[in-house]
Amino acid sequence: MTKRTLFSILAFLFISFTVTSQTKILFDATKAETAGNADWVISNSSNPVQVPTPAQSGITSSTSETYWSGGLSAWGVDCVKQGYYVETLPSSGQITYGVSSNAQDLSKYQVYIVCEPNIQFTATEKTAIMNFVKNGGGLFMVSDHTISDRNNDGWDSPAIWNNFLTTNTVQVNPFGISFDLANISETSSNLATVANDSILHGKMGAVAKAMWSNGTTMTLNKTINSTVQGYIYKTGVSTTSTTNVMFATAKYGNGKVAAIGDSSPCDDGTGGSGNTLYNGYTGDVGVNHEYLLMNATIWLATHTSKKTALNDIQAENIDLRIVPNPTTNGTLTLNYTTTETTPLTVQLTDLTGKILRTWTLENNVSGTLQQTLDIADIKSGMYLCRVSTATASITKKLVVSK
Repeated sequence: MTKRTLFSILAFLFISFTVTSQTKILFDATKAETAGNADWVISNSSNPVQVPTPAQSGITSSTSETYWSGGLSAWGVDCVKQGYYVETLPSSGQITYGVSSNAQDLSKYQVYIVCEPNIQFTATEKTAIMNFVKNGGGLFMVSDHTISDRNNDGWDSPAIWNNFLTTNTVQVNPFGISFDLANISETSSNLATVANDSILHGKMGAVAKAMWSNGTTMTLNKTINSTVQGYIYKTGVSTTSTTNVMFATAKYGNGKVAAIGDSSPCDDGTGGSGNTLYNGYTGDVGVNHEYLLMNATIWLATHTSKKTALNDIQAENIDLRIVPNPTTNGTLTLNYTTTETTPLTVQLTDLTGKILRTWTLENNVSGTLQQTLDIADIKSGMYLCRVSTATASITKKLVVSK
């Protein structure tokens, strides 16, 4: 092997490791986000592709949003400045979760941003997105006002989001958020006071106000989801209300959701030729929209449980390795170390959370142990293996290949 060949291999491995280890953010472009005057993509407005060009490796702290062309380029560039790796799911892409053959499967990302969808989500796509959030992903839902159907298919973004939330096969409106069929324009400084607030008082800076230019509001349901929280409200509305909410968040399963009722704050004013765009990102109310959107993105990408999408959940007093992984011989071999002597429970679930197998290992002793379990009838695919004691648990990905 020549030195040049060896260097090329090492360089490839380094780049691959760097991209894999980075927090990855996916901007959707499968739902007619460039229809009409919209240009809700981060790059290549006329034909959004998976990896934006020029290369994001060229972005520095002083890079302008015009480095890329797209109405969301400022948002995308800001994400890269935070150390994230961004991609676009192009119109030819597929919205899946747990499908290893899809190079852009949602399990490969920590945050999924959908800005004003103008095409309905299919039943399969709804299930994929719900399970992405449930298993630790972050979803950013951007809506616009009612009667904003840009591609004339009879559906606009608030109706599409409500359809996604209420007619999926996982759970009816698990986020406790519904988008009102409304059209409002106002500048509001009516902000909620929230403990440990990283949305209005996050890493980017403090948010003082927001401006809606023909947007909508949301209604929250704390009975369905006790974590749902409003942050910005219409002027004059109680900031503890569950109605007239302009920006909200919620948690579901191991994941998080952010929701905003107007696409105007996302618009950086630049994009494809022929589109009428306005700088809402840093123009309408200074840096307030930029701080709001980026604080929320950072919040979505930060997981206190140490779980992001299909990455493993770690525990302090139990360690687990699955060898080999992928497994090809119909067995599941666990190498684990624990400081506890109580029985272990092992659960194998699919990506929807359905329990496929449960084993109880009674003869547990403190130390490093190995256990081989029979999974001969488990089909090829991606699964989650959870090992738990009385006080701790750890979850690992398992790939079965036959």
